[in-house]
Amino acid sequence: MNGRKSALLLVAVFTAGLLFATAGANLFGNGDAVGTESRAADTQDLGAEQSTIARLDLEQAFIDVAARVGPSVVQIRSEEVLNRQQNGLFFDENPFDGTPFERFFDGQPNQGPQIREGLGSGVIVRSDGYIVTNNHVVQQADDLEIRLSDGRFLEAKVVGTDPASDLAVIRVHADDLPAVTYGSMDDVRVGQWVLAFGSPLSTELDNTVTAGIVSALSRTSQNLSRYNMFASFIQTDAAINPGNSGGPLVDLRGNLIGINSMISSRTGGNQGVAFAIPVNVVDNVISQLIDSGSVERGYLGVQFDRVSPALSEALDVPRGSAQVVDVTSGSAAKSAGLEPGDVITHVDEHELTDPNQLRTIIGNKLPGDTADLKITRGDERLSLSVTLGSRTIDFAEAEGKESERTDDESSLEELGMTLRPVTPGMLERFDLDEDTVIEGVIVDAIDRSSAAYRDGELRRNDIITEADRQKIRNVGDFSRIYAGLDKGEVFVIKVLRRDQTGMRPHFSALQKPD
Repeated sequence: MNGRKSALLLVAVFTAGLLFATAGANLFGNGDAVGTESRAADTQDLGAEQSTIARLDLEQAFIDVAARVGPSVVQIRSEEVLNRQQNGLFFDENPFDGTPFERFFDGQPNQGPQIREGLGSGVIVRSDGYIVTNNHVVQQADDLEIRLSDGRFLEAKVVGTDPASDLAVIRVHADDLPAVTYGSMDDVRVGQWVLAFGSPLSTELDNTVTAGIVSALSRTSQNLSRYNMFASFIQTDAAINPGNSGGPLVDLRGNLIGINSMISSRTGGNQGVAFAIPVNVVDNVISQLIDSGSVERGYLGVQFDRVSPALSEALDVPRGSAQVVDVTSGSAAKSAGLEPGDVITHVDEHELTDPNQLRTIIGNKLPGDTADLKITRGDERLSLSVTLGSRTIDFAEAEGKESERTDDESSLEELGMTLRPVTPGMLERFDLDEDTVIEGVIVDAIDRSSAAYRDGELRRNDIITEADRQKIRNVGDFSRIYAGLDKGEVFVIKVLRRDQTGMRPHFSALQKPD
């Protein structure tokens, strides 16, 4: 009997406690703590509310960044004066003027020079009128006009250009302009939101804003190096089209993290693969251009190539390492003890994932800076500290099959071409006999507007075997000979060009600009 009373008492106490807990919870607004259905319903409501808040926060972030960065973005309109061309010759006026043939000259007697218009973007980096953009936006311009976000048009002048990094500084005469703030590459992460600004496709589309994410970091390759020798690109899927070149890529704090430079596309338009020059490169190059009008770069003094899968396995080194093919006599690398056959795996504790990163890391240091290298030499693992020299001429440390420049930046800009060593693989492409030996340097790329192309009639894949009546064996020989010439001096070159009969030799001449 006593047992039954005790059991009934416990049930009563439990029931009373449950009722009290429920009433108290409801009284204090915590009803979701008791009752499954109530908790589930309220949780769904709370989740939807939080999702809405997050969405509105992101939307407001985009709005705030657009308002903050937009005023510092400019549209760049360029004009290039073109001489009219007829049968490969250039004329400033109708050569048949006053003769019965004048009406056959393009149907426009006395037409004179033609004007080519260009469009690009830029961003104000200093309030006293300094603007950063891509070199390819301004490199051929005879006149530059800037449209500010407030609608004003101002004339601009080039302060300095750096073709090797595809960056340039121009300036307008104005004060108190809104300048962008610099971010840090240390804070940039794959997957983060970014916004791109510029004038895509048309002058009417100025200050267009697009959003995307950082798709990848430290993009380097042999192909990308043809367009920019010293940038490990930021890849983004933010919509970037022709006309966006030179515009800023910013994070959601409105800080500059890159300058939009190029796209990868099979259509010529945006396909979600775009590349921006990272802010650390921008800051280094632009500061030097503003301060001195030129760019100094550290110089290691090696020719390098990629590591084959077999060599990677044999030496137990990463596939992205750089294999030293040759060491330049008297260079920083030579002084530090680097040898042909060494494999560079790390620079400043950064493991190389692509051999071209050796160039970008070293090239963004200054002469006198130190580079700490980890190398593999046979079975040995070594660490070397190298005090970098100065890149005094501009043709890139050759990368074996691809080239880097080994002369100063002005030389490449002056001549309008890139050279690389002749290799057996190149000769195979010319269908030459395997026993054929040709010493010289090959024209890897050439600017069609350059004197070397127009007057010297050099073309891509031409092989230069002599310069100034001296034999050329490699890029270093050409660099040495060119460096010894006086400004304005004309020098003869011997060229081999592939035609139907084989490698046809001919002579031409180049002039070292004043």
